Amino acid sequence: MEYLPVWMFLALTILLMAGFPVTFTLMGTALTFGLIGFGWDFFNLLPLRIWGVMTNVTLLAVPLFVFMGVMLERSGLAEELLDTMGLLFGRLRGGLAISVVVVGALLGASTGIVGATVVTMGLLAVPTMLKRGYNKELATGTVSASGTLGQIIPPSIVLVLIGDIVGVPVGDLFMGAVLPGMVLVGLYILYILIVSLLKPAHAPAIPREELAALTPAVMFKKMSRALFPPLFLMLAVLGSIFAGIASPTEAAAVGAVGATTLTVANRKFNLTILREVMRSTMQLTCMVFIILVGAAAFGLVFRGMGGDEIVREFLGGIAAQHGKWFVLAIVMGLIFVIGFFLDFIEITFIHVPVLAPIMIEFGFDPAWFCILIAVNLQTSFMTPPFGFSLFYLKAVTPPDIETGHIYRGIIPFVVFQLIGLAIVVFFPILVTWLPKIVFAS
Repeated sequence: MEYLPVWMFLALTILLMAGFPVTFTLMGTALTFGLIGFGWDFFNLLPLRIWGVMTNVTLLAVPLFVFMGVMLERSGLAEELLDTMGLLFGRLRGGLAISVVVVGALLGASTGIVGATVVTMGLLAVPTMLKRGYNKELATGTVSASGTLGQIIPPSIVLVLIGDIVGVPVGDLFMGAVLPGMVLVGLYILYILIVSLLKPAHAPAIPREELAALTPAVMFKKMSRALFPPLFLMLAVLGSIFAGIASPTEAAAVGAVGATTLTVANRKFNLTILREVMRSTMQLTCMVFIILVGAAAFGLVFRGMGGDEIVREFLGGIAAQHGKWFVLAIVMGLIFVIGFFLDFIEITFIHVPVLAPIMIEFGFDPAWFCILIAVNLQTSFMTPPFGFSLFYLKAVTPPDIETGHIYRGIIPFVVFQLIGLAIVVFFPILVTWLPKIVFAS
């Protein structure tokens, strides 16, 4: 009986790998092992746990941020952004790919929804890059990686969920994630510059004749239409949080209204669009919350049977022999490997509640550890065989783009992603500096 939590976790893993739906697997294993471990009294505890989850005010930010992201994706700003940034960086070799990274960062900071960003940029950027003579692997890898930046660049739904689970203020995580997000953007651009230097034919510049008509006045007009609106929205959402004017939930409401306003200003708003956005928001929100309910039930049983104590003793034994940094390396490696097979939401709700309190007990900064998890989870979108970013892109790319092109193209970006994770590990100040500066003021 003392190893019942281990059998429970093993059963969950096997069922998930077998392809059973996540929510039913979580709830089914929780109910089965809850009855074995606690008997019928388990049903007295479960409703209270679920009620506590559903009345959490912080989690209201999730549907609001989802609404903001889906509405912005429908506004047509992404197309204008890609066009403008492509012209801005077009004179450089690899300029189009750099513009995709920049737009991915801007859309990530505006929407926070990976699927919407990857699909939008896949439809718009990949055909353009191929027409300009870009290597297929570089084009698809750039779009796949850039689309996942919304996982770490605030306002990120992942940070909202992790902050709520670990008990770290979401505003602190948003501030702490800014510099690591910029590090990843810089690393992606560095890789593109290296490729364009070593293999110029893989990333050609736009011919100068096409850019000759772009006077500074024309360029400013294009930037004011495409770049300033999303920047204004970012400042409205993140600025209100950083300045202490609004909580993350209130700022999410500001973002939802702001995204709707930008869609109206772009003359793309109508009742059909509103209905589609609300339907998509409802579907995504229901998916997140139903998994959260299942994870809450699973966590209740796992902890109640002493599962966290078993994990704590196991990791504590490793820490006593090899030190806490070795344990951190094991935990990060575990999350990275699990990301090959499970979605970020599943990892967030299943593994983070077990691992995070133990690592914090070892003396690691909670906000820093949460950002490490978020950066690591970002790779789950890019790693085969179940990288959702890769699936989204394959669904919208031209027929001559094969799955092999996408898989080969993403490998260098995964490597640079891991380099970025190592940089955040060795330089915790990247996470802690900005929150300290804001709170000091």
